[in-house]
Amino acid sequence: MSVTLVQGADPVLRDREVQRLVDELLGGEERSFALDDHTLASRRRAGEAAVEADDEDDRAAEGSVELPAFAALITALQSPPFMTSTRVVVVRDIGNVTAEQAQWLAAWLAEPLDGVHLVLVAGGGRVPAALDKAVKANARIVGPGAEQTADVLEHELAGAHLKLAPAASKQIAAHFGEDAGRVPELVELLRATYGDESTLTLDDVEAYLGEQGTAGRFDLTNAIDRGDVGAALGTLHRMLTSSSAAQPKPLHPMQVMASLVFHYMRLLRLDDPSVVTKEHAAAALGMKSAGGARFPLESAKRLGTDGLRDAVRLLAQAELDLRGASGLDDRVVIEVLVARLAAASRRSTRR
Repeated sequence: MSVTLVQGADPVLRDREVQRLVDELLGGEERSFALDDHTLASRRRAGEAAVEADDEDDRAAEGSVELPAFAALITALQSPPFMTSTRVVVVRDIGNVTAEQAQWLAAWLAEPLDGVHLVLVAGGGRVPAALDKAVKANARIVGPGAEQTADVLEHELAGAHLKLAPAASKQIAAHFGEDAGRVPELVELLRATYGDESTLTLDDVEAYLGEQGTAGRFDLTNAIDRGDVGAALGTLHRMLTSSSAAQPKPLHPMQVMASLVFHYMRLLRLDDPSVVTKEHAAAALGMKSAGGARFPLESAKRLGTDGLRDAVRLLAQAELDLRGASGLDDRVVIEVLVARLAAASRRSTRR
């Protein structure tokens, strides 16, 4: 196909896939002649001030459909290869196209120019319906082979001909959390340091791990459900202080609060005598697979009606405190809440 869409939640891993694909499509052709790389600027939202430009040429004409970057893209897509057998046109942050630009691209996808390969890269906002439909009909869709940290680590180690002791692999996955995009750089550093065909221990890799990566919502709720106060607070700290390519800013306590409310609202739906099996739980939660319903069902049954009622009281009070009822710092409020919820889960486990 002449058109490829590269998807992926982690920008670092997605860009690596774009680079791999571009190298494949170029097939050794001179990049300066055969490659056009464009990034679409974010669409201005209603009420936002226009961005000032240093040069008049950098501004879009009032009411114009084509921004300068998109005009250059049109030129690239309408120009046959010059001094090469192929032309590769990369368009990054495709979600930033306007409706009019999407219509133009959709028409091009239906009748692409011979010798021109178009690589669309996910990012930005939601792709307009016209372009989304055209992509599904006329493009192949690819993405990173793996995006979970443990899976990316396994894939990169195989390519680098390195082996890790189980304890080292476990520590890397736990340390990086959801920041899988850092794994390729770490593996390359380890390969350069220790050489190919090495088997590395935890002591070998610890010095190269750097800052802890971001942690996910399920990491926090799983620690709470286990009743592990220390792990829950450690995970919360990572959520409030760490960032990554996929999560540019640390979470605000109110965002963590929203995740906790969502979690306990799901458990409340399982506090029903008729919900006995994981299949029942999956149906109650609207899940397609029963496998993932076992853990929330076990948590709901372990807490019971009284435990869930207490958890809701804690959530309600914390919500008020985050809105200024107690005068405490937001971070202190959410730390106290997480500690109390985890302690309540631990007490229910002992019972």
